[in-house]
Amino acid sequence: MEKYIEKFMRYLEIEKNYSPHTILNYKLDLQGFNKFISGTDLEKIDYLTLRKYLAVLKEKNLSNRTVGRRLSSLRSFFRFLTRESHIKVNPMLMLSSPKLEKHLPSFMTEDEVYKLIESAFAKNKDDLLGLRDRAILEAFYSSGLRISELVGLNLEDIDFISGILKIRGKGKKERIVPMGETALLAIRKYLGKRKKQAEGIFLNNNGRRITTRGVRFVLVKYLKAAGIKPGVSAHTFRHSFATHLLNRGADLRTVQELLGHANLSTTQIYTHLTTEKLKSVYDKAHPHA
Repeated sequence: MEKYIEKFMRYLEIEKNYSPHTILNYKLDLQGFNKFISGTDLEKIDYLTLRKYLAVLKEKNLSNRTVGRRLSSLRSFFRFLTRESHIKVNPMLMLSSPKLEKHLPSFMTEDEVYKLIESAFAKNKDDLLGLRDRAILEAFYSSGLRISELVGLNLEDIDFISGILKIRGKGKKERIVPMGETALLAIRKYLGKRKKQAEGIFLNNNGRRITTRGVRFVLVKYLKAAGIKPGVSAHTFRHSFATHLLNRGADLRTVQELLGHANLSTTQIYTHLTTEKLKSVYDKAHPHA
């Protein structure tokens, strides 16, 4: 089975253009299944085999989300094997994934975002790292970037005149997103103070591109300074970006494009948040609520 896994990995890399991180997750999932079947011929893997594997996963007390992801990897793998005629029958067709728990994404209020960003500028207005940190927080909130997208930004990706960014997202897909004037100004101030010439926009103390770990450290630092509730992550900015847009009247399709979601269903989770807001306002305002 190892050779087929390697073929599948090449397919994901070359034809599907998946990121190295995604490919690694697929590989780990498939290697775990390969260990379970212990040399069983591919053609002998059937529905019963898969049911036994599912039972083993559940015995490990894995979450439904983790089990679902591993089955999703297998589903893609066997679909590939069937299409390439390596097997005649896809055994995954009869197997259903466990029902996933619905977790609403956490987000900050508009006041919390403002307080957090201002904390990055409160003490060291003209300090290079202070300017960089404020620019990072402004960029997160202004354009709803993933942390990997933010650290990957290059100078050539930003058009200060038109106020747009070219983003390389998941699966190396590119998208164009707008950036507000406040964020653009913060980046201009940081770049104007920066002496180091480099391709990347955000640099660390050593003049190299900042890492995702470095950005998380920056965020934790200012969360403490601002006294914001624990549990806020870089991705919380993305959730806040989407939620605030929808609360102020943006349509779901536009938010999908801005976030770079392949499917509208991924974006629809934010409608639950806006519904909760509507209910909250109703409960407070309606005399018979």
